[in-house]
Amino acid sequence: MRRWMGRLAIVSVALAMVGASAATATAGADDGHGHGHDRPRVLLVGSWNHRPGQFSSIQAAVDTARAGDWVLVAPGDYHERADHANDGHAGDATGGVMITKPGIHLRGMDRNRVVVDGTQPGSSPCASSLAAQDPGPARSDGSTAGRNGIEVFKASGVSVENLTVCNFLRSGGGGNEIWFNGGDGSGTTGLDSYSGAYLSTTSTHWASGALQAEYGLFASNVNGPGVMIHTYASNMADSGYYIGACPDCQSWLVDAHAQNNALGYSGTNSGGRLVVALSEWDHNKTGISTNSQNNDDAPSPQDGSCPNGAPGPGGIGSCTYFVGNWIHDNNNPNVPGSGTAELGPVGTGMVLSGGRHDTILANRVERNGAWGLLLVPFPDTGTPPPVANCAGGVKNPDGLLGSLGVTCYFDDFGNEVSGNVLRDNGGFANPTNGDLGEISGLNTPGNCWHDNVDPNGVTSAPADLQTTHATCGVANQGAGLTDPLSLQVICDTEAFGPCPPTAGQSYPRRTAVTLTPLPRQPTMPDPCVGVPRNAWCTREDRPWR
Repeated sequence: MRRWMGRLAIVSVALAMVGASAATATAGADDGHGHGHDRPRVLLVGSWNHRPGQFSSIQAAVDTARAGDWVLVAPGDYHERADHANDGHAGDATGGVMITKPGIHLRGMDRNRVVVDGTQPGSSPCASSLAAQDPGPARSDGSTAGRNGIEVFKASGVSVENLTVCNFLRSGGGGNEIWFNGGDGSGTTGLDSYSGAYLSTTSTHWASGALQAEYGLFASNVNGPGVMIHTYASNMADSGYYIGACPDCQSWLVDAHAQNNALGYSGTNSGGRLVVALSEWDHNKTGISTNSQNNDDAPSPQDGSCPNGAPGPGGIGSCTYFVGNWIHDNNNPNVPGSGTAELGPVGTGMVLSGGRHDTILANRVERNGAWGLLLVPFPDTGTPPPVANCAGGVKNPDGLLGSLGVTCYFDDFGNEVSGNVLRDNGGFANPTNGDLGEISGLNTPGNCWHDNVDPNGVTSAPADLQTTHATCGVANQGAGLTDPLSLQVICDTEAFGPCPPTAGQSYPRRTAVTLTPLPRQPTMPDPCVGVPRNAWCTREDRPWR
C-alpha cells in the first residue's frame, strides 16, 4: 500500500505540472515577445448569429492581426490557400493558414462546424474523392508541394482552439493538419509557448504512396511551455499526435483521443519535461510509440531525463511521463501508413524504442494482441541527413547489426514501468505475446518493472520481469537480439523484410485501408471566454486579456 500511495502521489504531481504548464502556455501570450499593445483587437471571420465579421477568410484576418489580437471564426467550410499564394519557406510545404506573428489567438466559435478544409475550393466539406483533393502548389520541376493545414511557424505565444482541420495531404511534403513548427529539420528549437484546445483533425482520403495525411496535431523543435488538451485525431498515415525534435519539450498532451492511425502518438527524439496523460488510444496499429532516431528530428536520442539533473516529480531524475492513459484494442493493420511509421508493431499498446529515462505509470492497458507495453532498441537503417550524427547511439555497428544495414543503433535503458493495470493483452497468441516485453543490452541503469497488475496474472518476456527487474537504478538487460522475443518483434514489424505467417509467428497484415468517420466532438462550452468584448461576444462582464 505504501508503494501504491507513492505512485499516486507522483501521478498527482505530474498532473499538477499539466495544469501549471497550461496556464503558463496561455497566460501573457498576448504579446509573444513583450511587444504588445494596450488592448487587443478582435477580428471576426464569417457571420455569427446574423452578425457579419470584417473578413471572409481566416488568413486575411491573421495577416491583419498583431500580437495579442484575437481571430474568431464563425461556422463554415474554409478552403484556405495561403500556401498557394506564397509557396515555401526553407523548401517546405507551407500552411493553408500560415501564422508567423507571435501572440495571436485563433479560435472557432464551434469546434464541429468551423472546418479548415484542405480540399479544392467548391468541394463539399472534407470531400473524399481524388478529384476533390488539393496536392498543393505546383513546383518548377512539375511536382507538387503538398500542404499543411494551420501552421504556426516560429511564432511563440500562439493559441489555436475550437475547430476542425481535414484533408491537408502530403505530396512533395506537407500532410500536417495542425503544426506548431519551431524549425523543422534544423536541429534547434525556435518556438516557445504554444497551446491548442478543442481541436479535431482527420482525413477522408488515402492513396498508397501519395496524397495522404501524415500527422494530426504536430509540435516539433519547440521549447514550450506548450499544451494540447481536449483533442481528437484519426486516419493519419504516420501518427495522430507528434511531439519531437526537442530535448526539453516542456509540453503536455492531455485528454487526447487517437483512433485509426498508424501510430496514435509518436515522439522522436523528444524528452525532458514531457507529459502524455489522461488520454485514450484505441484501434490504431500501435497505440503509443516514442523513439530515438538518427534523422532530421535532431538532436537524438529520445531521453526523458530532467533538465540540469533535477530529480523530477518521482525523485528518479525522469521528467517524461506517460501517465493515466487508457490504451486498448490497438490491433488494426488496415490503417493508413507511410515511412518508418509502417514499422510500428501491430497489436501493441505502447512501444518505447531506443528511449531512455521515461516513466510509464498508472496506465490502463487492455486487449492489445501482441504486447501491452514493450521496450526495445531502435536499429536505424536510414541514411542520415547532415544535421544528424548518431548522438546517443552506436554508429555503424558491426556484427549482426551491420549485416542488417543498421547505420545507428539506439539501446533502451533507465526506464521505469510501474503501477499499470493490464488485461487481456497478447491475444494473437504467438510465443512471447503478452502484457510486458523487453529487449535490451546490459546497461547501467537498466529498465525496471514493478507493481504492474493483471487480474489473470502478469505475463512477460523474458519471464518474471517484475522479479528479475524490480529494482530501479541497477544494471540489467532484457532479451537478446536473437532471442524469441526479438524474432517475434522483427516479424511483427517486418523491419527487415516480409514475414509470411507461419505457425507460432502470425500477425495481421493490411488488406484494405479503412478510414473511420469523424465523430462529433465536445465543443468549447463558451467560445467567448477570455475574449475582449466585441460584436459577437457582448456580455459586459467578460474578462479580456
